[in-house]
Amino acid sequence: MIVPAYNAMPELTDCITSAMEQTIGPDQLEIIAVNDGSTDGTGKELDRLAALCPSLRVIHQENSGTAAVPRNVALDVARGDYVFFLDSDDYLGPDALRRMVAMADENGTDVVLGKMVSVGGRGVPTAVFRNTQPRTDIFSSAAYSTLGCWKLFRRSLLERLNLRFPPFRNTEDKPFTATAYLNADGISVVADYDCYYHRNRANGNNLTLTAQNLSHRMRGTRMCFEAVARHLEPGPRRDQIMRRHVAWELCGPLWWLLLREDDEDIRERIYPEIRDWVEKWVTDPIIEKLEPRDRLLLHLLRADRFEDVMTVIRNAKEDAGRGHVVEGGRVYWEHPLFRDPAAGVPDSAFDVTDRLPVRHRLASADVREDGVLRLTGHAYIENVASLDTATELVLRRHDANQPEIRVPAPVHAVAGLPDDERHANAGFVADVDLSTAAAGAPLGHGRWNLFLDVRAQGISRTVRLKKPEDGRTPPQWTMTTGTDEPTAVTPYVTGQGDLSLDVGQDVPRDDTPCQVTGTSWHRSRKGTLVVTGTLAGEGAQDVGAPRLRVENAAGERHEVPTSPGRTPGGFTAELPLKGLRPGRWTVTLPLSASSVAAVPYLAGLGRARWFHLARPYAARPVKGASETTLVLEVHAVDVPGVVRRRLRAVVRGVRR
Repeated sequence: MIVPAYNAMPELTDCITSAMEQTIGPDQLEIIAVNDGSTDGTGKELDRLAALCPSLRVIHQENSGTAAVPRNVALDVARGDYVFFLDSDDYLGPDALRRMVAMADENGTDVVLGKMVSVGGRGVPTAVFRNTQPRTDIFSSAAYSTLGCWKLFRRSLLERLNLRFPPFRNTEDKPFTATAYLNADGISVVADYDCYYHRNRANGNNLTLTAQNLSHRMRGTRMCFEAVARHLEPGPRRDQIMRRHVAWELCGPLWWLLLREDDEDIRERIYPEIRDWVEKWVTDPIIEKLEPRDRLLLHLLRADRFEDVMTVIRNAKEDAGRGHVVEGGRVYWEHPLFRDPAAGVPDSAFDVTDRLPVRHRLASADVREDGVLRLTGHAYIENVASLDTATELVLRRHDANQPEIRVPAPVHAVAGLPDDERHANAGFVADVDLSTAAAGAPLGHGRWNLFLDVRAQGISRTVRLKKPEDGRTPPQWTMTTGTDEPTAVTPYVTGQGDLSLDVGQDVPRDDTPCQVTGTSWHRSRKGTLVVTGTLAGEGAQDVGAPRLRVENAAGERHEVPTSPGRTPGGFTAELPLKGLRPGRWTVTLPLSASSVAAVPYLAGLGRARWFHLARPYAARPVKGASETTLVLEVHAVDVPGVVRRRLRAVVRGVRR
């Protein structure tokens, strides 16, 4: 672990202590702290802590003015298989390193991201940490959105690339991390444990806060562009990665930092440099995916219209509040340069159609006596008057390639909206008969998510339907048809506050007397899931012995009975997964014909492996696959792939 430190008191003590107390153990840990010429007692505190911890090595040097130099000094003497960079302002969760190293070892990945937590309001990435990802890459995950160096890197990767930090005050870690990403053999994400606590110093002298001029960022940004161009061939994959730098490192700083610079410096040095970036690396597909104001800025840079660039940046706040033009089924930002012949900016730069939010409210959701689900509320497209309106309820099967189902939701007048006149016809009522919704046939079994397709003036926008405003979710009801058996329909609200329906499956309810207390893998019987729990409280006496069940999307089920536990009301169930078809399996505890308890996703349940018919198989929990219930993914192990990854690791070790 590498910790650069400059005038880092008092946060430094928490930082180093969190490293010393890692559960991975001191014999598996080398902490290298570099005191970069501090004058506030940082050096003395590091020496004090080193006397308490043999794993802590302290290097004292003259001040370099950047975190890059002390990190490089530590990298030159590091000897571990992995390197983790911890800033002296921040601290780690106790089990962070053990989890990240285990993830890298198990999956053969070169970079591991541990979930970051904001302390005191400091910004942290969130999209990449929605789910734990054992093995992914920069093209199929949000990993590239975070280019801070607070990650676990396989040291052989850094040495093979001779990768070091450029000596800049700001943006020094972005080209370093970008290059590592672009050359990594796999990336892992640990999202089920708070690994890294990110905070601002009490005195506010973080480098990222004090080095805020655009000039501090220019060289690092150019290195990012050059790294992507060097390691990726032109095409969609390069554009996908370049887009991150265009939006965040090019356009973003221009809007809020350019006007801080000297006018002459802008014209003579900064503007020509940025134009060079645009000409070399910004393609039309990149521009198309950016927000309108960035599109406008880039078109002006391409056309070398310096004065227009400065004007739109100076007037950005005023121009953001301008109106919109609806024409030909599209909506355009009514910016002063819109259709200005002199500027020559195409209409597409001002097109905001696909970015307009839908404002909606579900007032009620009720089941009528005839089994029809009635939804009422209002919905309208922001900045588009509700003329020629139409609204449809859209049902989409979760995790299944089935056609969506559309149900008309007639519109009507509604009062009380922010702009009554523009959105007078925003009300809707949708009646859904699930027994005939699928072109006269019943809605198929599975989980169905609900959306609204809202249309006005030829503009169509779709939005996920939120839970009812009154907080009342309809109770479970039975859908009947002339030929099929009665089917249970269970409305529920997801963790994101969205309304969904579960049709024909036993959906866990929160009001059952069953509580799961633990999930684990059997110590001796490989591939056997063990679930423990209790039956207690109101209704427990009416419940028979529960059963442990796994079920896939095709409706295949496997069950085992539970056994009494050691405590009153306790139970244990052991369910072998051998022989299950590869795919995702939902784990529940049926209590009766109408009541099912959830087996929740509990942190700590790792991966299981076993052999079946002479082939290796594995199962792992999939965090976030269900809002309520544990989902296991069963798959055959790719033995050749595992062997190839291990051989590559061995070869790299030999080259070192």
